[in-house]
Amino acid sequence: MVTMGQCYYNETIGFFYNNSGKELSSHWRPKDVVVVALGLTVSVLVLLTNLLVIAAIASNRRFHQPIYYLLGNLAAADLFAGVAYLFLMFHTGPRTARLSLDGWFVRQGLLDTSLTASVATLLAIAVERHRSVMAVQLHSRLPRGRVVLLIVGVWVAALGLGLLPAHSWHCLCALDRCSRMAPLLSRSYLAVWALSSLLVFLLMVAVYTRIFFYVRRRVQRMAEHVSCHPRYRETTLSLVKTVVIILGAFVVCWTPGQVVLLLDGLGCKSCNVLAVEKYFLLLAEANSLVNAVVYSCRDAEMRRTFRRLLCGLCLRRSTHESARYAPSTRTGASTRIMLPENGHPLMDSTL
Repeated sequence: MVTMGQCYYNETIGFFYNNSGKELSSHWRPKDVVVVALGLTVSVLVLLTNLLVIAAIASNRRFHQPIYYLLGNLAAADLFAGVAYLFLMFHTGPRTARLSLDGWFVRQGLLDTSLTASVATLLAIAVERHRSVMAVQLHSRLPRGRVVLLIVGVWVAALGLGLLPAHSWHCLCALDRCSRMAPLLSRSYLAVWALSSLLVFLLMVAVYTRIFFYVRRRVQRMAEHVSCHPRYRETTLSLVKTVVIILGAFVVCWTPGQVVLLLDGLGCKSCNVLAVEKYFLLLAEANSLVNAVVYSCRDAEMRRTFRRLLCGLCLRRSTHESARYAPSTRTGASTRIMLPENGHPLMDSTL
């Protein structure tokens, strides 16, 4: 008999899953196999792509700038997310029942910490880009020490949010507050996690919207004094494309999962969140792959570095070409904006 107010630290995983009404399979079902196969594929791709990004940033001196330190931290967070999801794939399905309570919290904590670090770094990148554009700089002159402190702050926040459930924000002593999707966690934790991610998204929208309107005003102002050149329209369209890709990727990958987390956190009994939770978590994990494409692979110099790393035989030739390379006004889908004022360059800023 379950008594409210009593703690159940010695119970099994099955006890909490039964309490929340979440099925705990004893054998591999077809949908379990599909989820694990997709999860392993995504995890491997996430690991490979983000390792490549980290290697590129470390090997190319041109990337030793604050924005690239943040991109490297994003790749590290996404790499961690790949490891965490890989760990989940090897401890899911019928294996879940064999986990201890501590093992379950480790599995959940790895995911929460890595995904929180990834989302927080996305916001930090947006803020750094805003600082650079408003300061009319190609790269932010933010001191390296402050960048390090910012990165440390991201990981402290992520670790704090990831470790809280195991130490206090669980439902082992309040079974009526248990989540359905994560049967050992309090519903309030899921609601706070979902709302914090929503807040990050809204802040990113505000930051990139401000950047866009600022750049558009500068382009329009220059168009009044200079004969209208297709480059101005091209610059604005490229900026719109970049912003849409950044925010669109976040929405597509994160919104479904945040919605079901929030519904579960608010205790929606009629919402069938368990039917889609695994697929929406996989979609959120896929964002760690998308980040590498949106924030790194779309940069021309980054692509050159990737080719140099992947093709050792072409190393000398690629190095020679890189030495001759001069930054253009537009690279890939990254937006470099050259707005002269009084005959002097005003801005060359990459989103």
